[in-house]
Amino acid sequence: MAKFEKGNPGKPKGAKNKSTQLMRDRIQSLFDDNFDKIQEDLEALEAKDRLKFLTDLMPYLMPKLQSTTYSQKIDLDSMEEAELDILINHIINE
Repeated sequence: MAKFEKGNPGKPKGAKNKSTQLMRDRIQSLFDDNFDKIQEDLEALEAKDRLKFLTDLMPYLMPKLQSTTYSQKIDLDSMEEAELDILINHIINE
């Protein structure tokens, strides 16, 4: 008897859904091919409608960012002045 292995042997972990990628490619192509007309139509919309359209469109054109949290507490009182300067510079330049 064959040993049962966890997971889906037909699809590698992290592989993208082909139909989803195909649809994203088609939407991108639609916008690329009709950019000038879409721009004209956008300019004809009122500001609130233009903003709604762009907001609704973003998930299809830009990857969604995942929120992250940092749970480790930094004890600023115990840090040397040079370490604090490095931390401040890092925060400012990010």
